[in-house]
Amino acid sequence: MNNEQLTYKDSGIKWIGMIPEHWNRICLKRIFKNHKAGCWGNEPKQCMENNICLRIADFNYPALRFIENKSYTERFYLENEKQDRILQDGDILIEKSGGGEKSPVGRAVLFDLKIKNAMYANFMEKFKVRSQYNPKYITYYLGTAYAKKVNWKYIKFTTGIQNLDLNAFLSNEILFLPPLAEQTQIVKFLESKTLKIDTYVAERERELQQLNELKQAEIANVVTRGLNPDAPMKDSGIPWIGMIPKHWEVKQLRKYLKLLSIKNHPNEQLLSVTREQGVIIRNTESKEENHNFIPEDLSNYKLVKDGQFAVNKMKSWQGSYGVSKYRGIVSPAYYVCDLNNIDKDFFSLAIRSKTYVAFFSQMSKGIRVDQWDLSPVALKQIPFIEPPLSEQQQIVEFIENRITKIDEYIAALQAEIERLKEYKQRLISDAVTGKIQLTNNNG
Repeated sequence: MNNEQLTYKDSGIKWIGMIPEHWNRICLKRIFKNHKAGCWGNEPKQCMENNICLRIADFNYPALRFIENKSYTERFYLENEKQDRILQDGDILIEKSGGGEKSPVGRAVLFDLKIKNAMYANFMEKFKVRSQYNPKYITYYLGTAYAKKVNWKYIKFTTGIQNLDLNAFLSNEILFLPPLAEQTQIVKFLESKTLKIDTYVAERERELQQLNELKQAEIANVVTRGLNPDAPMKDSGIPWIGMIPKHWEVKQLRKYLKLLSIKNHPNEQLLSVTREQGVIIRNTESKEENHNFIPEDLSNYKLVKDGQFAVNKMKSWQGSYGVSKYRGIVSPAYYVCDLNNIDKDFFSLAIRSKTYVAFFSQMSKGIRVDQWDLSPVALKQIPFIEPPLSEQQQIVEFIENRITKIDEYIAALQAEIERLKEYKQRLISDAVTGKIQLTNNNG
C-alpha cells in the first residue's frame, strides 16, 4: 500500500461493512485450486514406513497453527490412500466433522510444520490455495469468519455429529481481497503484532496456571493435614496422603452417602457435572454445550437438590463430580446421593481437591480409559479423611478467607487474557476486512 488516503465502498455484507475501493469481490471456492478429504489410515506397522497423521486435537486454535514439538499420532497408509494427501507447506486444513462443546466445526489451520510426508485425519479437508493468494492471509480470513460465526450456518447435525456442508460454504461465501502484494504486507503486519500479543498472553496464562496450582495445593494441604502445624501426626495408610493429624479418622464414603434415584421431574432445569466446575446449570440454548443428545422425554432423568452429591460415573476418574448448589435434573447414568454426617462445605472442598481425584481414578474400572466406570460399591469404598466437625468448619472458614485474594487475582488475570484475545481477534478482523490502512513503515 502507499501512503495515499484510501477510498471505500460498501461490501454489501453486514459483517464486513466498508472495504477499500480497489479490493476485489471473489467467491470462496475460486480461492482454492483443489481440495481433498482426509484419511485415518491403519494401525502402525513394525518394520514399515509409517506416516504422521495430524488430528483436530493437534490444532492450536485460535492461534491458527498446529501444536509444535508434541508426540503426533502415527498411522500406516496404503499408496492409494497417500495420493494427493501428503501435506505441503501452505496447505490449509478445515475441520469439517466432529465438533465439541466449545469448538463447532469450521476451524481452519495452516500447515507449516517441518514434517515430511505428513497426512491428516478424515475429520479434516485439505485445501490448496491458488498462486495469486497468500495462504496465511486466507487462514486469517477464515479464522475471522469462524469467530463471526459466518460458517456456522452451514453446520448440519447428523445423529449428534456436526458436519460442515463444504459445497454450500465454498459456493455461497464471498470474500473481498486486496492484490497479492497487499495480502503479504497485511500478513507481515499481523504476524508481528499477534506474536507480541501471544507472547504476553502465554506469560499471563503461565501465571494463571501457577495461581490455580497454588490454590489447589493450599486446599489439598489443609483438608488432609489441618491448620495446626504442631498437631501430633499418624500415618494415614494411604501412600499419596501420608501423615494426617493423630485425632483425625479415615472413613469410607459409605458413611456419608445415600444413593437416590428420584425421577419424573422433566420440567426441572438441566444440570451438568463437569471436571472444571462440578455441578453447573446446563445452557440448553447453546449448540456448543449441547453436542450430546438431549432426549425430548426427560422423565427418566434424576432429580438433584441443593446440597446433594452428583457423580458422572463414566468421568469421575477425571474429577467430574461435586456437591450441587442447584436444584435440577441430570442424566440417568449419573449417581445422585444424599450427604449426611459431614459439613457439606468441607466435604465439597475436600472431595474436589486433587487428593481425592486419585481415589476415583483408582476405583474406576474398564477395558479402555474412555470406558472406565465407577460402580456404586466402589464409590462407597473410597476413603475419606474426617476431622472433627469443629475443625471442618474452621478449615472451611480459613480456605474461604485464604483463597479469596487468590480468586480475585485469578479473575483479574482471566479478564486481562480475554481482553487481549478479543483485541487480537479484532485486530485480525479489521486487517483482513480493510479497516486498517497500512503504510510501508507499518508492522
